[in-house]
Amino acid sequence: MRVPLTPHGIRELTILTVVCGLVAWGLALAFWPLVLLPAALWVFGVSFFRDPERTLPPDGKALVSPADGTVADIAEVPGTALLGEPCLRVGIFLSVFDVHVNRAPLTGRVAGLQYRPGRFLDARHPDATSQNEAQDIRLEGDFPVVVRQISGLIARRIVCPLREGMAVERGQRIGMIKFGSRTELYVPLRLRPNCLVKVGDKVSGTATAVVAIGNPGPS
Repeated sequence: MRVPLTPHGIRELTILTVVCGLVAWGLALAFWPLVLLPAALWVFGVSFFRDPERTLPPDGKALVSPADGTVADIAEVPGTALLGEPCLRVGIFLSVFDVHVNRAPLTGRVAGLQYRPGRFLDARHPDATSQNEAQDIRLEGDFPVVVRQISGLIARRIVCPLREGMAVERGQRIGMIKFGSRTELYVPLRLRPNCLVKVGDKVSGTATAVVAIGNPGPS
């Protein structure tokens, strides 16, 4: 069965394949059962860069999850530099075993991008959202939201191929964060957002509806 992989992992998988192949060859000469060690590492690498197809949820209006992982926190916050108004924030923690491709929560266009250099605290640390390296993406459809990609202790590269003005579809791939990390969704409180998930829930990018909008019109 073919495992769909993200093109953002081609470089890493090529290096991993070469290194694991050479190590396996050397170990096979010494004691062939040791070949299982680099083989297991290779399988893990392939698994990390998997990019499965997903089906949108039945509710065509709800915002879908921008990432796979576990809902770490749900809070009302002042907003972000790209969305300067009070917001509901849904924080999602991605372990090394989760799919790390990010998805668009709504259909619209890219209205703003802001990269922030920073630290590499564990993505579960309370200061990770404000101090870690991050990429903010403002998306505008009938209303604006922000998706924030945050690096973690292991993650050292955020991938965001978007450009301002680009059109995006709900559930479309919009980048990835390599290795353990955090993704956040910011929704203006004036829209009366109703969170459809709770802390501790497992969510899947595109497939899980996370926020319903109570007032999609202008404020």
